[in-house]
Amino acid sequence: MKQTLTTSQVADMLMQDDNAAWSYAGARALAEYLEQLEEDTGADMDFDRVAIRCEFSEYDTAREAASNYDWELDEDADEDEAEKSALQFLQDRTTVVEFTGGIIIQDF
Repeated sequence: MKQTLTTSQVADMLMQDDNAAWSYAGARALAEYLEQLEEDTGADMDFDRVAIRCEFSEYDTAREAASNYDWELDEDADEDEAEKSALQFLQDRTTVVEFTGGIIIQDF
């Protein structure tokens, strides 16, 4: 027996996870990404809030996310250049979901 969830239902269910720190915009962006992935692959996904929480993390900036890995800030870079560099670093290594107000990365 299967139930199809809407984007809003997925986002709401992610937000109900007391052990996660999703913003609503982040939860919605992640739900949209997962729906698109399901459509692109043609494979149905089972919703597993715990697995999603363990696999993805939300950050305010790419710099914040990249600093948790081996990325190093170029001391001569201005803020915009540093953000672009960090975003490229992440995109070269993992899935990045950008949305207004932050990014979500698939942990690696």
